[in-house]
Amino acid sequence: MFTDMVGYSALAQRDESLALQLLETHRGLVRPILREHVGREVKTIGDAFLVEFGSALQAVECAIAIQRALTDHNEESGTSQIDLRIGIHLGDVVDQEGDLLGDTVNITSRIEPLAEASGVCISGPVFDQVRTKIPYTCT
Repeated sequence: MFTDMVGYSALAQRDESLALQLLETHRGLVRPILREHVGREVKTIGDAFLVEFGSALQAVECAIAIQRALTDHNEESGTSQIDLRIGIHLGDVVDQEGDLLGDTVNITSRIEPLAEASGVCISGPVFDQVRTKIPYTCT
């Protein structure tokens, strides 16, 4: 799974203090959800997370939980909106000193920008794994 905050770079250029505040809020909201869904935070890359899961279903359920939590946060805060794009792909990876490498990681990084703001984009192999296991319509 890759996540990325929508509009973070532009916000950082306009108001770096607010951007850093939202980044910390974002991390504070997301990390407990990752743990709850048994996701391994591989690394953060600026405003993005790279996360590994044991199954596609865990990753999708985590992504949905993250988007729900951020929607709730945005409704409560009113002014400081945090929108994420999340991309999920399934495949083998190479673990090199705790970092993940390989085609699966590269494909996942290319899927994430295809998600709408506050959305989740999954690859075909992920869809095949979860389509009968989640109560959501995938389009």
